Formats: sequence, C-alpha cells, structure tokens
Amino acid sequence: MAGTAVRGRLTWQVATVAAVAAETDSVRTIRLEVPGWPGHRAGQHLDVRLTAEDGYSAERSYSVAAADGEPVAITVERLDDGEVSPYLTEELRAGDQLEVRGPIGNWFTWATGDGGPLLLIAGGSGIVPLRAILRHRLLSGSDVPVRLLYSSRTLADVIYRGELDQPADGAQVSYTLTRSQPPGWTGLSGRVDEAMLAKVAWPADEHPLAFVCGPTRFVETVAELLVGRDYPANRVKTERFGGA
Repeated sequence: MAGTAVRGRLTWQVATVAAVAAETDSVRTIRLEVPGWPGHRAGQHLDVRLTAEDGYSAERSYSVAAADGEPVAITVERLDDGEVSPYLTEELRAGDQLEVRGPIGNWFTWATGDGGPLLLIAGGSGIVPLRAILRHRLLSGSDVPVRLLYSSRTLADVIYRGELDQPADGAQVSYTLTRSQPPGWTGLSGRVDEAMLAKVAWPADEHPLAFVCGPTRFVETVAELLVGRDYPANRVKTERFGGA
C-alpha cells in the first residue's frame, strides 16, 4: 500500500528522446530528456505511458539504466508479443516524445553509504538496475568490492557487454550461458544453482548485500539459494519483471 501511495503522488511528465542505442539485436537503450526531473537513485524505476490517437493508452515500468546524476535512460528488450516494447525498440527515434512518471521505489536501491561487499545476480534484462548500481559505484569513487553473476541465453544476448567486459577496479563479472556457448568458452554454463553460487558468491560471514533481478522463477530460485547459504533475508533484495 505504501508503494501505491507514493506512485499516486507522482505526475506524468513529457520526456523527449535524446538518443536510442542498440545493445543487442532485440535490446535498445533510450536516453531521455525530462525537464524538472527530480533525480534518481541506482536501482529505481519509472513508468512509461504511450497513448494512441484513439485515446487508448498502455503503461509499463522500466528500471532506470543510469547512475545517480546521469541523464535518465531506460533499456528495453523487445518482446514479440509485447504491447509497448516493440514500439520502443523498433519505432522510437530521437526527438520523439512519450510520457514518464518517476522515479519510483526505494527498496531495490544502493548508495555508497550502504556498504558491501555487493553480490549482484541478473537474469536477462534484469541486468539493467544492476548496471545502474555498478555505474554509481564507479562514478562515486566507491571501493566497495562487488561481484556480478549474469545469466544469459547466449553471449550475443549479453546486454552492455562492452561495458561489462571491462569492469572497474574491485569489480568481478562472471557470465553463465544457458543455451549455447561459443567455441572455446571457458566461462560458466547452465542455470544458476548451488554449485555455481559456491564459485562466485561472497561467504555469508562477510555480510554481503545481495541484489537479484530477473524473471520471477529465476529470482525466487536464486533468493532461496542465497538464504540457504546463510544470507540474511533482509540483505537479499529482489526485483522481478514480466511482459512489456
């Protein structure tokens, strides 16, 4: 109920598309200019509303893909049966306008004062808010150690690969590929399980703060595994996503 009340106080604003960049064949990052934007925290999200000429409108929530202080951006994966994502990823161009509302949410956020070490686990486009956390850590000059485990179907599906392949000091990035691996692949393969977490997760006695984002089943499975490794439930933050 509290989240609903906060959302209700927000107002829709007109945003102008500043740039659209391809991340993969089906994923685009959209940078927005939002006059009077109040600022956001790494891990927050915003609502997007599209309205057709006949008055029909559709709303979707997207994680903010930018660090605190950076221009507002969202990263959208096209779903073939989606109602909003095909337009955002295929038709939207610089100069176009859409309505946004936000920023929203404070649970799935990280600030330098929250400490660490950080364990970030993403499935698919669940990497978006975790990328914002990584960028905030870098731009703020934080030396909190961080490990990212990113599950993707194939290497071509890795979002922000150019950025993630060059992690900042004190950051470790591991990929696991669930469908196919390129020749000579030496990274992890398969779905995230207990054995995989044993290789990459911080020991519980180091009091890590974990962030898990992805499809519902993925998030629930990983969260259960972490709690099974003695991570306190209140230090395992989760966020799920659905269709778009």
